Amino acid sequence: MDLAPAPSPTRRELLDLARERGVPGRDRMTKGELARHLAGGATAQDAPEAGTNAETHPDRQPPIASRLEPFRRLAQARADGDMVLLPRVLTGDDRRVHVRQTIREDHQVRIARGDEESRAKFDKLAGSLFSFFRGTSLLFYRDMAGEDAWMPTVLAAGDVHPDNFGVLPNRDEVPVFGIDDHDEAFFAPFTWDLKRGATGFVLAADELGGKGRGKQQRIARAFVEGYVEAIGSYVTEENELEHELRRDNSPKLVRDLIDDALSPGRARWLAEGYLDEHRRGFKASKKLVPVSSRREEFQGVVDRYVAANDLDVPERTAGMRVKDVAERKGQGTASLGLTRYYVLVEGCTGDGTDDVVLEFKQARRSALDGLVPPSDFDSSGHGDRVAHAQRAQLARADVFYGSVEHDGLSLLVRERSPLRNSLDLGALSTSQWVQYARVCGGVVAQVHALSDEGGGLDHDVEPAITAAIGPEELFVDDVVRFAGEAAERARADHAAFRADHALGAFRRVDVVYR
Repeated sequence: MDLAPAPSPTRRELLDLARERGVPGRDRMTKGELARHLAGGATAQDAPEAGTNAETHPDRQPPIASRLEPFRRLAQARADGDMVLLPRVLTGDDRRVHVRQTIREDHQVRIARGDEESRAKFDKLAGSLFSFFRGTSLLFYRDMAGEDAWMPTVLAAGDVHPDNFGVLPNRDEVPVFGIDDHDEAFFAPFTWDLKRGATGFVLAADELGGKGRGKQQRIARAFVEGYVEAIGSYVTEENELEHELRRDNSPKLVRDLIDDALSPGRARWLAEGYLDEHRRGFKASKKLVPVSSRREEFQGVVDRYVAANDLDVPERTAGMRVKDVAERKGQGTASLGLTRYYVLVEGCTGDGTDDVVLEFKQARRSALDGLVPPSDFDSSGHGDRVAHAQRAQLARADVFYGSVEHDGLSLLVRERSPLRNSLDLGALSTSQWVQYARVCGGVVAQVHALSDEGGGLDHDVEPAITAAIGPEELFVDDVVRFAGEAAERARADHAAFRADHALGAFRRVDVVYR
């Protein structure tokens, strides 16, 4: 008598079993990968490490191609003064293939996974030049490998552009204006932030502001001039630790943004965006998927996070008791498709009006890693690196900044807050663009000035930067001209990317067959 084969387990059943056994990286495995791990046919090496160029297991398929080490050698050679060619001199088909290979390499884990969010990222990059610029930092920085090796090193923000500034809460729950994304933070020449920032302002003013080439240059120039003016003031006043852009000392553009952040209040913000009708947990939506069965698991994660970061737990969190957990979908540009959880922590009242939402976000290797001129400063790690930068680059940073390892991933932790807000760049007049760019340049200057406070540098960095700037008009002109050329390159690269994307180029990764 023939017996019907037993039904194969679902991915959810395999995932639950993998969770019981503590298999690292399980949430991002396919059903087949989970089955092989549980059957003992695979090792932890099979699960790609977040943010690295981890290769697939050599016994299963050819290794994924990586140009990390060749570019590290290129950066070293250029920093040493050797006459080497950078990818930005490539043209035609050579440049198109370089763009394709770099983007495949940078997104290999997401391409291999092939899920809806991974596909959505490439669609988003294809639909917008500015999104393409934001989501391809590695491509931008490979064009700068080893550049400006003689310039002073700072703890750079790494991904400066006009959409990475905004209102955020400081340690005392006071809204301030600053950089709100430090994912790419790394020790680098101070000019690297200025060159990416100026390029970002050119592209954003074009696409989001509809400004012509002359106004784009004027806006980029205001960004660099704002930096030069502010860094010079820190040489004489030495007040970078006290300086914050609050409501009482900000220009009207920023002051209005802070007022908007203050208007809803926490209870309304929670009710409208996060909590279910009973205020007991997260409400389900397209972007927020509750996984309440993982509350106990994430209570352990939160406890480890508090201990590992020596967190001074605020009274408003009532002992860090986890009420609910959700997966956050579809957020970010560069980080779209990476693991992201929201954890709901109970507030003091217990009625859901003052709960705290913590974000646990997968951290990746910085795009600057292996491309900056070699230095004596350590930027190893992923979540730790980002958390350190956030604490160092904000004068009184949010108390919840930190990191924790979980499920084989390095997770950055920060609070989601009603006090976060950003400008609608498309609504700015030319004069407002100029004012905004100048303010942002000053913010970057403060970030760099703080490098010798909590950032790890052992010398006074501001005088070195002002000396390296030299004739200010020449320096500003150099950076603005670089930005103009980089923006033209980005436009051509985006056209090549769109053509390749339409032909299915980003449904596979490059592998080594020999």
